[in-house]
Amino acid sequence: MSTRSPVHAPSDTVPHQRVGRSELPLSALLALALAVFVTSLTETLPAGVLPALGADLGVGESAAGQTVTVYAVGTALTAIPLTAATAAWRRKRLLLASMAAFALANTVTAVSSAYPLTLAARFLAGVAAGLAWALLAGYARRLTPVHLQGRAIAIVMTGIPVALSLGVPAGTFLARTTDWRTAFLTMTALALVVVGWVAAAVPDRPGQPPERRERILGALAVPGVLPVLTVTLVFVLAHTVLYAYVASYLDHLGMGGSTDLVLLVFGAASLAGIWATGALIHRRLRALTVAGAALVAVAAAVLGLLSDAHAPVYVAAALWGLGWGGVPTLLQTAVGDAGGERADAAQAMLVTLWNVAMAGGGVLGGVLLDAAGAGSLPWSVLVLMVPVLAVVVGARAHGFPARRP
Repeated sequence: MSTRSPVHAPSDTVPHQRVGRSELPLSALLALALAVFVTSLTETLPAGVLPALGADLGVGESAAGQTVTVYAVGTALTAIPLTAATAAWRRKRLLLASMAAFALANTVTAVSSAYPLTLAARFLAGVAAGLAWALLAGYARRLTPVHLQGRAIAIVMTGIPVALSLGVPAGTFLARTTDWRTAFLTMTALALVVVGWVAAAVPDRPGQPPERRERILGALAVPGVLPVLTVTLVFVLAHTVLYAYVASYLDHLGMGGSTDLVLLVFGAASLAGIWATGALIHRRLRALTVAGAALVAVAAAVLGLLSDAHAPVYVAAALWGLGWGGVPTLLQTAVGDAGGERADAAQAMLVTLWNVAMAGGGVLGGVLLDAAGAGSLPWSVLVLMVPVLAVVVGARAHGFPARRP
C-alpha cells in the first residue's frame, strides 16, 4: 500500500502544480478554522469555569468536569459510524448540518438548570462536533494543491491554539463578569457565523461513491497508522488529565485568580508552536513531534518540582503550550501520510481516539483529583509522556518517518 500523501477524489481535487501561497483558498480555510475553533473551545470551555458551573448545577467540581468527558464520549462513540453512514453526503451539506446541530446543543447547555439535561446537551454537541472534525482535515486537503496540503491543514488546525490562547481565557473572563451561560450562548452565535461563512465561501465537494468506500478499521493494517493512533490516544490523554482540571490545579497552588493569565500564556505559546509547525512540517514532521512531546514532558516535570513559586508555573505553561500547539496538525498530517489511499478512514479513527482520550482524561483527572489531590496531575502527565516519546522515536520507518513521502 502506498504511503504517499493521498488525494481522495481525483475529479475534484486541485491538481499538483507549481503554484504559490496565493493559491491557498484562504477564505474557505479560515471558515473551516473557525469551525475548529468553535468546536475546540466548546469542548474545553468548562475547564475554565468548573467552580461556577458546578455550583449552578448543584454538583461538585469533579462532576462538573464530566461535562468535558461526556462531550468527548459523544464524539468517540459516534465519529466512526456516522462518518461511514454519511460517506455519500456532499461535504458542504454535512458540515452545515453538523454545525447547526452543534448550535442547538450549545443553546440547550446555556439554558439548562438540570445536570442530566446539561450532560445530554453536551453529548449531542460532541456528536455534532465529532462529525465535523472527521471531515475537516480531509476537506482542507481536497480544497488545496497537493504540495500545499500540509500548510492548509495547519491553517485549519490554528483554530485549536486560538481557542486555547484567546477563547478559553475570554470565555472564563466572560463567565466571571456575567455568567457561564453567556459564554455558551456566545458559542451558539459563533456556530451560526460558521454556518453562514461556510454557506457563502466554502466550495462544495462530493462524498464517496459506494464503490470507493472502504471498511474503516481496515486502515489499521496500513503500516504507520497504528503508531500514529497510539501516540494520539496517549498524548491527548496526558494533556487532558491536566487541562480539564487546570482551574482546580491552580486553586490548589493558590493561583485560582490567575487562571485566565496562565491559560493566556499557554495559548500564546501554542500559537508559536503551530506557527513553527506550519513552517517546518513538510520537512521536519518527525523532529517536530519528538520536540513537542519532550516539551510537554519537561513542562510537567517543572510543575511537579517547582510549583511552590508562581514564576515556574508560567514557564511550564509556556513550554506546555509550545509543545502542544502543533500536535493536532502533526498527528492529522502523519495519519494522512501513513494512511495513503485509506487516509479518510484513518482520520475517522484518529478523531474517535482523540475523543476517547479526552473522555478518559476527564475521568482519570477526576479520579486523581479526588483520590490523590491536584498535586498528582502533573506527575501523571509526565508518566504518560514516556510511552509517547518511545513510540514516536521507534516509528522511524512508518508513522513518523525521518523523511515524509
